[in-house]
Amino acid sequence: MPWRGKLSRRSFIYAAAGAGLGLAGLSATSGNAEQRGREQGIPLPAPALAGAMSVEAAIQGRRSERGFVPAPLTMGQLSQLLWAAQGITDPHPDLVHRFLRAAPSAGAQYPLDLYVVAGLVEGLEAGVYHYRPQEHEVGLHLTGDLRRPLARACLGQMFMAPAPALIVITAEYGRITGRYGERGIRYAHMEVGHVGQNLHLQAEALGLGTVVIGAFSDAEVAEVLQLPPRHEPLYVMPVGRVN
Repeated sequence: MPWRGKLSRRSFIYAAAGAGLGLAGLSATSGNAEQRGREQGIPLPAPALAGAMSVEAAIQGRRSERGFVPAPLTMGQLSQLLWAAQGITDPHPDLVHRFLRAAPSAGAQYPLDLYVVAGLVEGLEAGVYHYRPQEHEVGLHLTGDLRRPLARACLGQMFMAPAPALIVITAEYGRITGRYGERGIRYAHMEVGHVGQNLHLQAEALGLGTVVIGAFSDAEVAEVLQLPPRHEPLYVMPVGRVN
């Protein structure tokens, strides 16, 4: 079918994605309202939009790292990592309930959430924090250093525990299956791969290391982090300086 009309193709796609969020977007927004209300918001520094390392160099240098040293992350580094994973990159006014993010999402449904299990982050007490992309802030979800319990839930992979922070990526499938049915589960799994690669490349550009952990007990991870009932853990990514 030929393209007609006054809107650019890009603007049409934005508008279509926004329209598609109608019911699904509203249910996702209201479903997280109680959680946001419980969490104290902590603003993050603004992310840098240019760095010293090229994308090509980051791709060349990216490796899965497991030899973490207990050196703290700065709030600036944490901000950059979270922005690269799920930060807002285009607050386009045509979208309803959402803004476009750093990683692609089918129909701009954004079924993923990020939780930071912080142990050594300057300016943050030890605890679990929920990333809020639209505000670019983290909300305190749990207090206490849970890095070792989380490592045990990841089938005892204790090399993770010295990392100053571990980023847990979860999916709330209902946000995307409401529009795409069961196929949406596959789309969520594709999306988490994009997010994980963004985190890998941003860590490399910051002189940090990370690795994707998929071997864990879903139930134990959910229990350790007291995840909301519909938030299913998909990835755990320890991040920090390496030997």
